[in-house]
Amino acid sequence: MKKFLLIIFTCFIISQGFVIAQQKVWSLEDCIKYAIDNNIQIKQQAIQTEVQQNSLDLSKFQLLPTLNGQASHSYSSGRALDQNTYTFVNKTLQSDYFYFGGQMPIFNGLQYYNAIQKNKYQVLASKEDLQDISDNVALNVALAYLQILLNKELVTANQNQLNITLQQIETTKKLVDAGSVAKGNLLQIEAQAAQEELSLITEQNALETSVLTLTQFLELKTPSGFEVSVPQITVDPNTIVSGNIDDIYAIAVKNRPEIKSSELKLEASGYGLKMAKGGRSPILSLNYSYSTRYSNPSNLPGDQSFATQLKNNKSPGIGLTLNIPILNGWQVNKNISNSKLNVETNQYNLEGTQKQLYKNIQQAYTDAVASLKKYNVSIKAIASTEESFRYTEQKFNVGMVTPVDYNAAKTQLLKAQSDMAQAKYEFIFKIKVLDFYKGLPLSLNQ
Repeated sequence: MKKFLLIIFTCFIISQGFVIAQQKVWSLEDCIKYAIDNNIQIKQQAIQTEVQQNSLDLSKFQLLPTLNGQASHSYSSGRALDQNTYTFVNKTLQSDYFYFGGQMPIFNGLQYYNAIQKNKYQVLASKEDLQDISDNVALNVALAYLQILLNKELVTANQNQLNITLQQIETTKKLVDAGSVAKGNLLQIEAQAAQEELSLITEQNALETSVLTLTQFLELKTPSGFEVSVPQITVDPNTIVSGNIDDIYAIAVKNRPEIKSSELKLEASGYGLKMAKGGRSPILSLNYSYSTRYSNPSNLPGDQSFATQLKNNKSPGIGLTLNIPILNGWQVNKNISNSKLNVETNQYNLEGTQKQLYKNIQQAYTDAVASLKKYNVSIKAIASTEESFRYTEQKFNVGMVTPVDYNAAKTQLLKAQSDMAQAKYEFIFKIKVLDFYKGLPLSLNQ
């Protein structure tokens, strides 16, 4: 019985934990952090950065001396050469050979040094690429998050309009029953209610789609139970878009990872060119070796043991090797030519990235100014349409205007509310983008 109660209690605790997890309300910061931790592209770029780091380590290890060993054991019969006496014998011969040797680079036109520098800059560029992908994920998450907030406001606005219409239907029914208005008025308002209900469903579907979009950015399996926090977002009508495009660009061009990545890749290609030019240089290396052998029978006076033969047959060696490139199928020249083209390509890539950054800032700044103007106009439009709607509603209640005029006034009010909400969230997003280019974190805290 105790075991049964323990199982029931454990299941209860687990289920409560699951419910709490499903009931978690996600802030924008929560969404961004979770998306960055789980995004596939970010994980792939992190792996690529590790690959680049391994390439850097390997280029450093090339400066170390090499050492390789070799051992062989062989049998031969019939006429064979005794390696100890260098005479031919006609018997079964068993021999062993041991060798250790390698080389150490002394000078190779600084190719190893330039390879290290090239790979170092490629590692740094890869890290900046990783940050750039993370930033793009954060911006996409912020946009999807704000889209949810916008759709929530639009759903609320449409629901409020439908509630007003449903209340008006009840009022009109009473007037029809009392003979104050024609039944046609009631039918027109009921038709309007059906249209508004359809609009509400459309906005609810848009909200569900925006939630799905955000959960997909977060790599969640299902949007079921997902809910975002709704901060109090207000825009002061007296707000101005601070700074100017050139000032924001001057900050961004020094800090944005896509710019740093392009600059680092240009540096890396410069060292790649130096590596290619190093192929014209002679290569000087130090060689060293140690070998010994054993033969049985040894065909030497006396029966020398294995250890004695290894000691007597040892052969250490050391030397210098100089390789001078003369003609290698124009490979060096073509490598230099391709490296120059790679440098030129990276110069254009940097210039293109800088121009694209400026265009992005220019577009975000222009959109922010335009959406702020639209928001301020929307505030005035709502004030006037709300007053107009109240006046029309009063006249409709006493039969002075037709249902068509009443519905038109209500539709105009809904449009003004929707326009203001869209302008507000567009302005908020563009301002956050500009702040992001200034190096500020993405946050909806005001």
